[in-house]
Amino acid sequence: MTTTSMQPAAADKSHMRRVLFSSYLGSVVEFYDFLLYGIAASLVFAHIFFANMDPVVGTIASFGTLAAGYFSRPLGGIIFGHFGDKLGRKSMLVITMTLMGGASTLIGLLPTYDQIGSMAPILLVVLRLIQGVAVGGEWGGAALMSLEHASAKNRGLAASVANMGGPSGALLATLSMTAFSTLPKEDFLNWGWRVPFLFSAVLLLVGLFVRLRVSESPLFAAEKASAASKEKTGSPLVVVLRRYPKNVALATLGGSAAFLLQGLLATFAITLAVQSGADRTAVLLVHACATGLHIVTIPAFAILSDRIGRRPVMIGGAIAGALLAYPIFQMLGSGNLILVLLAFLIGNPLIQASMYGPMSAFISEMFGTGARYTGASLGYQLAATLGAGLAPLSAAGLLALGGGKDPVFVSLMVSAVCVISAVAIYLTRESFRSELGKEPTVPARAAAHIQ
Repeated sequence: MTTTSMQPAAADKSHMRRVLFSSYLGSVVEFYDFLLYGIAASLVFAHIFFANMDPVVGTIASFGTLAAGYFSRPLGGIIFGHFGDKLGRKSMLVITMTLMGGASTLIGLLPTYDQIGSMAPILLVVLRLIQGVAVGGEWGGAALMSLEHASAKNRGLAASVANMGGPSGALLATLSMTAFSTLPKEDFLNWGWRVPFLFSAVLLLVGLFVRLRVSESPLFAAEKASAASKEKTGSPLVVVLRRYPKNVALATLGGSAAFLLQGLLATFAITLAVQSGADRTAVLLVHACATGLHIVTIPAFAILSDRIGRRPVMIGGAIAGALLAYPIFQMLGSGNLILVLLAFLIGNPLIQASMYGPMSAFISEMFGTGARYTGASLGYQLAATLGAGLAPLSAAGLLALGGGKDPVFVSLMVSAVCVISAVAIYLTRESFRSELGKEPTVPARAAAHIQ
């Protein structure tokens, strides 16, 4: 693989706004669908798809289907990363959005266990796997379309719009599910939960309309137009594994803590708060309040990383997560709605956002243009799988280990992962002033630790 030394000129303002809006809206649609599933797994699926099981076992099984979507995310990153690095970012983003919208709409139409027996959870898992493949390919393209259109001094902010789609989609998903959770329990479980999934079809049409109106990444176009790039370089995945294995490892470990908190606060925390005595609808509303603030703090921390660097911002967040994990989960398990709100406010808009805001640029800047979609997607999605994919399932098991009420072991898990992420981020090279066209490297200190 070769690289080009050109640095992208900033797109004209109107087109740049369209690019950013496309990346943001596309991520909103993708994460609305993906995270809506998490809320439904917390509140609904154990009752209708695993109705033949003990309630505790049913909850664990429900979170297991949630994890399946995370395990398929790296596969989506590899598949769409390959074609995104070969054919372009834009076309892959249209496909991933269509896959996600279609799978989510079908989930809303699925018959229950009482209607078709064991085929119900099997079909649910299949559709969840398709969701995972779709969102696995979405993030890399959305982040790179913004990053590679942006000027050097605003890359962190531009790339963060893809991550802003996460809490925005979560907020939309939470509000839509909250509206129907006010129904009588029987109506909610029979049909109310389905409406937010069926709404995915409407979001898909809007997202595709916007996404089809943006141009291809200028850095990708320049890479493919250069004479040197026409040489046979092989698969982007092979290039990533040969040239950037340490970067992938550091991206995976460095991003794990942010995803662990994201996964726990979007799913397990809701279950914990409700089981501890807090009202279900009230918990969803306070979660929505924190998520709304989260949308604002993600770009704020990204802007800070454009000024002082990615590493200090993300390491600060990881250290804060390690220190505050215990009080956060004690508040979530208190049954007191004010303490639950405080836990969500500290956990998402402050700690998680400080790691998540700079993450798109942090990971993307680790790879050269010709393999950036594949490399960044692989690192990001492995971090998501390792962090968020196993989080609710692991937390449910650790909560049971603590007697079913005390989340102390969950807190210890969060603290340990935050420390691991802080160390991995420290081992990377600061990249906020780097030139995207130049070959990225890993510091000698990291090479010594990853052998």
